[in-house]
Amino acid sequence: RLLVLSGKGGVGKSTVAVNLARSLAAQGKRVGLLDVDLHGPSLPTLLGIVGQDIEQEDGLLQPLICEGLRVISVGLMLAQPDEAIIWRGPRKMSLIKQFIENVAWGELDYLIVDCPPGSGDEPLSVCQTIAEPDGAILVTTPQEVALVDIRKSIGFCRKIGLPVLGLVENFSGFVCPHCQTATPIFDQGGGERLAAEQSIAFLGSIPLEPEIRAASDCGQAFGDRRNAAVRAMEAVVRRVVAITERT
Repeated sequence: RLLVLSGKGGVGKSTVAVNLARSLAAQGKRVGLLDVDLHGPSLPTLLGIVGQDIEQEDGLLQPLICEGLRVISVGLMLAQPDEAIIWRGPRKMSLIKQFIENVAWGELDYLIVDCPPGSGDEPLSVCQTIAEPDGAILVTTPQEVALVDIRKSIGFCRKIGLPVLGLVENFSGFVCPHCQTATPIFDQGGGERLAAEQSIAFLGSIPLEPEIRAASDCGQAFGDRRNAAVRAMEAVVRRVVAITERT
């Protein structure tokens, strides 16, 4: 049971969560993917399942099966994809509790929980509902404005006793699709330096590549594309598996 967290939005946290889940499923793991970003659910778009519905059977929500993943997202429960959710904390906490306790998840090796940015109601509700989550994977970009916020996420995890499995540096250089040269648009190495400073594991750097953006917007997997971002994501997954199976 792994929470994917970020200190701020726009760092590619949901993309990391989805492709972590995809990679684990490709290894034969039984994987659930839970989207608790209630105000900005991205998983339906990233998985190409916008407009599909979640059904209920025997009082339990039935996760949507997609690419071998068992998926639950509030984005699959809206009458219109553009509908805004304007809820206060108690109602959000109630839905998250339902997503965890009243879903026919079945036997899982991994439950990946995509949380909204920051340290608010949603990740706190997940931690209070799941008995002893295994840890958090933190996603940041290299520039200081993102690192300031991810430090708060580290502090949040430590205050509530949630183990930090490691930190991913996303958008770590732009790879030119023509010459394959990497340019550090958002700087580079900030995540690795922060991980060392905070004594947490550094899971890897993932570069920014246009075809990854295009595939994500179309809800397509890119695990079969032999580019630097795919290789970097595979390395992150190997480290996550090594840490979780060791503990």
